[in-house]
Amino acid sequence: MSNYQEGYLCRCCGKYHDELPMSYGSPVPDYCYDIPSEEQESRIEMNEDLCIIDDEYFFIRGCIEIPVIDGEEPFIWDVWVSLSEVNFNKTNDYWEVEGREQELEPMFGWLSTSIPCYPETINLKTMVHTRSVGVRPYIELEPTDHPLAIEQREGVTVERIKQIAQELCDEEKQ
Repeated sequence: MSNYQEGYLCRCCGKYHDELPMSYGSPVPDYCYDIPSEEQESRIEMNEDLCIIDDEYFFIRGCIEIPVIDGEEPFIWDVWVSLSEVNFNKTNDYWEVEGREQELEPMFGWLSTSIPCYPETINLKTMVHTRSVGVRPYIELEPTDHPLAIEQREGVTVERIKQIAQELCDEEKQ
């Protein structure tokens, strides 16, 4: 998790935090949460970046980057996106190939992470842009009127990132 140098006073815990988190993520596609824990080992195959559920559903981890208008680095949501089996296999074939970003065209996918602080984000349309080996794909949201898509296009302020940090803290306490 990267951090922004400016701190903030958290309403949730009442403490001043020296650094503002600039990245939040989900460890698994949300569909994993629907699988009973005793079945997960037999139904889910995954590593940090790729996931297959029931040999039928295919996911890749990527980054929704949001420009920070009054900051120096983007704010990042680390998310999972479903891919077709063909695109998943193509991605897997090129996983360790230098220059893969030149070989793979952007791929359609469905956002498979429910992101707090927004109306439902599951199944938003995306394009997955492969980047160089070792760098997670860039996830481009379809340019709709969904607040997350608007923020990706137009950017956010540091104040909005503080609001997100606060909302996530409040949610954790519940």
